[in-house]
Amino acid sequence: MGMRRSASIPARINIIGEHTDYLGGLALPFACEARLILRASSAESTSGDSTIVALWEEANGWPATLEVESSIPIGAGMSSSAALCLAVVLCAQGEMEPMEACLEAQRIEHKILNTPCGLLDQIAMMFSKEDYGCLIDFSSLSVKNFELPKEWLFKLIDSGVRRDLSETSFGSSRNAGELEKHAQEENQRVLEALHAKPTQLGRLLNASHEALVALGVSHPKVDAHVNRLRSTPGVLGARMMGGGFGGMILVLVEGAHVLPETPLVNSSEGGFLQEFFE
Repeated sequence: MGMRRSASIPARINIIGEHTDYLGGLALPFACEARLILRASSAESTSGDSTIVALWEEANGWPATLEVESSIPIGAGMSSSAALCLAVVLCAQGEMEPMEACLEAQRIEHKILNTPCGLLDQIAMMFSKEDYGCLIDFSSLSVKNFELPKEWLFKLIDSGVRRDLSETSFGSSRNAGELEKHAQEENQRVLEALHAKPTQLGRLLNASHEALVALGVSHPKVDAHVNRLRSTPGVLGARMMGGGFGGMILVLVEGAHVLPETPLVNSSEGGFLQEFFE
């Protein structure tokens, strides 16, 4: 009898709380509709994309044919790599505790992809529910579901700037004091966001972006794009999203009519695994 497993993992949107996960801070992400699906089917030997096979073997996967389809853009600050690693772990090891899956996905991402990621992406992808975000406290790895206010309306604008975090030099020029100060201020913005009306949340997003600029993880083209968006009528706030150096810009709008060519972002369920025997 052959076995087939299919893992479906969402992309994540981080509302606020960047560069806090590895400093024991706070973040407020949610899962969105873009997803990565990995299908693993029993075979005599493992085959598939070489990177996926390497991740699979690191996760102690069984002999399988591995196929991936994804609507998550690569290098756009929506963490396609974390989604892939989570999918690999779930398909390789089967049902497991969500936090255990997050930690194992982080481990294989560090080992095989050489990405110095924290745990924000994996936790958001595994713990989110439709209509809810996650308030994550990285000091205790605790997660509380947070009902997303209906009047918080987000859109994603692609800056067109792509980056590979494994190739950036972030961290080499930062001192501990700078990072600690950033984390404390960003943590405070997360706490304020929990009770924020849209106009206040917009100001917090703007402040978060300026903090990322000060950290040296932004990009001049992204900053220019953010400034253009902020000057658009109906835009309440905008910031670069993700680890930095490019990718998507998160925009808070007062209504769907603002930036009409771009759809609103909808929340989604978290990652899940299906298993079939044939």
